[in-house]
Amino acid sequence: MEPKTEFVALGHAGSEHYAGLETFPNPGVQEVELTSDELTAVCPVTGQPDYYVAEIVYRPDELCLESKSLKLYLARFRNEGAFCEALAVRIRDDVAAALALDADAVAVTLTQKARGGITIVATA
Repeated sequence: MEPKTEFVALGHAGSEHYAGLETFPNPGVQEVELTSDELTAVCPVTGQPDYYVAEIVYRPDELCLESKSLKLYLARFRNEGAFCEALAVRIRDDVAAALALDADAVAVTLTQKARGGITIVATA
């Protein structure tokens, strides 16, 4: 994969510059952990919002994930209906694909904030 020389999202305000999960060459790190408390999706049955803390951990090979593109990627779930467990798998698979890694090199843990007195934690 040819390294990018310019990012689409980084340095630009707003989500209209979203161009997918962007990457950059690994400068030599062995593990990366990204955490966001800005993930929102909706219950596919009730339409009620679900709020998450997302933790993404990966062992990079040649590429690392650019964080602004990740922020915009996560924001795109705001109006999508998804169960916590399915969302964890989807995020893991999308991050792995962007980084050209096997899915087992990426771990995604979503902690759904309590709704109805129940907190869900799903790891893919």
